[in-house]
Amino acid sequence: MSRPNLNDLAAFVAVARERSFTRAAAQLGVSQSALSHTMRGLEERLGLRLLTRTTRSVTPTDAGERLLATWAPRLEAIDSELADLGRLRDRPAGDVRITADEYSARAVLWPVLRKLLPRYPEIAVEIVTDYGLTDIVAERYDAGVRLGGLVAKDMIAVPIAPDMRMIVIAAPAYLAGRPRPQTPQDLTGHRCINLRLPTYGGVYAWEFEKGGRELRVRVEGQLTFNSGDQILQAALDGFGVAYLPQGQVQPFVDRGDLAELLADWTPSYPGYHLYYPSRRQQTPAFAVVVDALRYRGEAAAPNSTVPTSAGPALADPSASR
Repeated sequence: MSRPNLNDLAAFVAVARERSFTRAAAQLGVSQSALSHTMRGLEERLGLRLLTRTTRSVTPTDAGERLLATWAPRLEAIDSELADLGRLRDRPAGDVRITADEYSARAVLWPVLRKLLPRYPEIAVEIVTDYGLTDIVAERYDAGVRLGGLVAKDMIAVPIAPDMRMIVIAAPAYLAGRPRPQTPQDLTGHRCINLRLPTYGGVYAWEFEKGGRELRVRVEGQLTFNSGDQILQAALDGFGVAYLPQGQVQPFVDRGDLAELLADWTPSYPGYHLYYPSRRQQTPAFAVVVDALRYRGEAAAPNSTVPTSAGPALADPSASR
């Protein structure tokens, strides 16, 4: 039996993971027909059927699953070692993929990257905004952004923002003629603007804490969104009470467009962290991005231990991985 080469194995891993010749061919930069020919040749040399093909799907056989589990990590290790050779180059270069929620992408990542990237034209950064439960390893992200307390213990967590607060706000037009809530339970008598999270278990319950007492309140109203920006706009338009990161709404509070409610029930909690697998070998490009994003203020020391308290999930509802 002739030995398959690494290119054939890499092509198989791409097809098996993507479950599609079309997507795998696009990823590899080859034609579908060439990729199909490669797969047939690999199966013939091994004397095994690795893929089950139908008009609508491509799935690995038992032998294909075994080959995928065996070779995918090895090929990734080879790619990682080759990437490390980039350390010999004078200028960092390469791609960095980060997943984050929309607020941290806009308010934390972008202000740093817009200053960093012109100095490193060979670094390409992809930011994918996501409120879902993202597994950065399975989805091949270099890093994710989460609140400090939501990062798994087997991850390296780098603080990239100070401590933060979620606050309850409403427009003066909405509050006119209505009693202001004095406790979180009073919110049940108000129209509230909900957030639906894709994998959090439905509509998010607002979280509060005062004097060691923690509460989760499920609110109701006419509107439900899956975006903080949409919630903010609806609150500004007077459609009800909202629960959003302070940094996102403070300018509107300062101008009087919004009023803060229940301020004594919304303490601060650990802010955003960039996290990545502890076993990951950093490329020069990734190291430059991490160093630029690292928060060096008083609220979090660069090498501080990540607190165990997660804080409200709205600002970052995603799981640790």
